[in-house]
Amino acid sequence: MNVYDSDRMTDILRPLGFSLSNDPDDADMVILNTCHIREKAAEKVYSELGRMNKIKSRKKNQGSNMILAVAGCVAQAEGDEILRRAPFVDLVFGPQAYHDLPEMIARVSRAKGAVLNTSFPAQVKFDHLPEVMLGSEAINGASAFLTVQEGCDKFCTFCVVPYTRGAEYSRPVSDILVEARRLGDLGVKEVTLLGQNVNSYHGVAIGGTEWGLGRLVHEIAEVEGIERIRYMTSYPADMDEELISAHGEVPALMPFLHLPVQSGSDKILKAMNRRHGADQYRQLVERLVKARPDIALSSDFIVGFPGEKDSDFDSTMKLVREVGFIQAYSFKYSPRPGTPAALLNNQVSEEVKTERLKILQDELNKQQLVFNKSCVGRTMPVLLDRPGRFKGQMIGRSPYMQPVHLSAQEHLFGAIVNLHIDVAQANSLAGSLEAVNQSKNVA
Repeated sequence: MNVYDSDRMTDILRPLGFSLSNDPDDADMVILNTCHIREKAAEKVYSELGRMNKIKSRKKNQGSNMILAVAGCVAQAEGDEILRRAPFVDLVFGPQAYHDLPEMIARVSRAKGAVLNTSFPAQVKFDHLPEVMLGSEAINGASAFLTVQEGCDKFCTFCVVPYTRGAEYSRPVSDILVEARRLGDLGVKEVTLLGQNVNSYHGVAIGGTEWGLGRLVHEIAEVEGIERIRYMTSYPADMDEELISAHGEVPALMPFLHLPVQSGSDKILKAMNRRHGADQYRQLVERLVKARPDIALSSDFIVGFPGEKDSDFDSTMKLVREVGFIQAYSFKYSPRPGTPAALLNNQVSEEVKTERLKILQDELNKQQLVFNKSCVGRTMPVLLDRPGRFKGQMIGRSPYMQPVHLSAQEHLFGAIVNLHIDVAQANSLAGSLEAVNQSKNVA
């Protein structure tokens, strides 16, 4: 979501004469788009601001001005604190306010003092975003993100998203389809539908009817040019039968699903205010596999949540071994200010959290390597979406989101090619070209 937001900010700024720079020393404006989900990510913001201030001061001494802005969820949650700790910051605005960037920049240019904008209405933002154009940063040639839902009403006790992104909001179906068709016209072959709880999507369609994500996936699959569909991030309790069925009915829907479980202990899941139990999660996986036998899962895990005992962690490890994940994000619990879990007394020691995280990650890494090795000898359709580090090398994504390296000509960029998988590493695959699909290549 933050990548999508950053790309759209670039689109908004382009008509004002801004273009991207790879070097902050050359920049007239620097925007730090921030995440508040973990303490380490938030603290990095202040460290980076100190580095940017040195550049800003040097440029000022040389007679030029640099606008320094903080955007995103840290800005939303800690706007006043940012201005207190870093008074040299010019703009502070939340994730629902970046459509106001031109006005905020004008205000900074006209007056002294910082501008703080942490308003919440998501629908206003989407109504004012510019149309995605050729050359937009929102398009990575062959693939693009498409936000369909924002915000969260779940209030997991460890999570700041409801406080920084606001309540759930689903974009109207017609707006999403217009954007999807535009992406297809621009040569995009793969769209990833985004939302904090993307499978809670309930957008209004023509006639006032309400569509869920399953129906929306069916419709986007009919958009000319779109050959692959993904979505993230999902909430297990919101996986309805229509969406599960779509995995078996829509070939364009990739057989890879990010489905965060967080813990395998019912006691911890209840303390987290998750609306599913461990066995419910197992049953959901069974239903998904029945609908799409080749589906593979990734997930999120938190270790060391307040009150987590050895037996609770053992339950998580049991679930991991039973379900099997080809990829996962795992973290030590990080207390976030303002969340209920941060106020609990039974915090787990850092030493225990570190030990448990290592055990969990060792198992997850092993599962990922086993899956990658199982791909050797198979032929997979791979979307080539970026150049490799070496001359004559390209990188693509398998249906399971694995990076795949190969030797290929640059003109194949944006093509879906059939690759024979020759080598498997812990985090990637390598393959050799078999045949190029007849779908239109991206120039």
